[in-house]
Amino acid sequence: MPLPAEFHDIAKRVNNWGRWGAADEIGTLNLITDEIVRVAAGTVRSGRRIPLALPLRQDGVQTGMIPGRVNPLRTMVALNLEMFGPGTVATNDDIVTMGLQAATHWDGLAHVSHSGRIYNGRPAGTVTAHAGAAFSGIATMTTLTSRGVLLDVARARDLDRLPGGHAVTPGDLDAAEELARTTVRAGDIVLIRTGQMQVYLAGDPQGYAFPSPGLSLRTPEWFHARDVAAVANDTLTFEIFPPEVEDLWLPVHALDLVEMGMPQGQNWNLEALSQACAEAGRYEFLLDATPEPFVGAAGSPVAPVAVL
Repeated sequence: MPLPAEFHDIAKRVNNWGRWGAADEIGTLNLITDEIVRVAAGTVRSGRRIPLALPLRQDGVQTGMIPGRVNPLRTMVALNLEMFGPGTVATNDDIVTMGLQAATHWDGLAHVSHSGRIYNGRPAGTVTAHAGAAFSGIATMTTLTSRGVLLDVARARDLDRLPGGHAVTPGDLDAAEELARTTVRAGDIVLIRTGQMQVYLAGDPQGYAFPSPGLSLRTPEWFHARDVAAVANDTLTFEIFPPEVEDLWLPVHALDLVEMGMPQGQNWNLEALSQACAEAGRYEFLLDATPEPFVGAAGSPVAPVAVL
């Protein structure tokens, strides 16, 4: 099914191609300047550090719904090995096979394409089986540290968790921004809590995956208007799943990554952060969320830490 006119209209309004030059590969991360990071560091008051990543484990969030995205399979390859002879120091080593987007991760700008293009108008064919992403691979995102803002949509709507069919709207984001008593501004990393992570943490990966609340088709314009640098949430698919428009699959991915050049993250555990922000009465913090620099990759695992 071709992308509808509504999608193309939004795409024109949020498009950032050429904004930072024809050679640009990092999109909205250009908005995170040294001054932005200096100001972000000023949000640290208590020094409390809250990890936001899920453990990398074989019985993780992946259920097989997304082909090839396997949970981590870890194996020992050296077990108390005295490689320099008996009585010498012994080592333990292991290897892992996993989908780079299996657990808490960032989607890079080459993760999706539409109409034959990835971010900044480059051909989708620049992503190949052998080399991966020739442009806008995840390794181009060399640092990702800025002010983080938690938009706790579930708490703003007086809910523990949004229902599975809830499409997060700009109105929801406005309500969460009001709860946070701060204004999302240029260069921020926005974290959106739906509460869906509770389903996985309760031991139901299938229910976590489907049905799931998520971002609606109208949210990219909200982020574009505020010059947000990156967005992550606590769901498997980021956007509402099943989709809000029948047979229109992953439109938010295409608008965020392809048109806007804005990285997005999934499977972030925001439960402890939600509680900490509510207790402190503030929803801004320093966020370090630099992805692992896999060359040519379309996405990468990340172990984000919020510092309050």
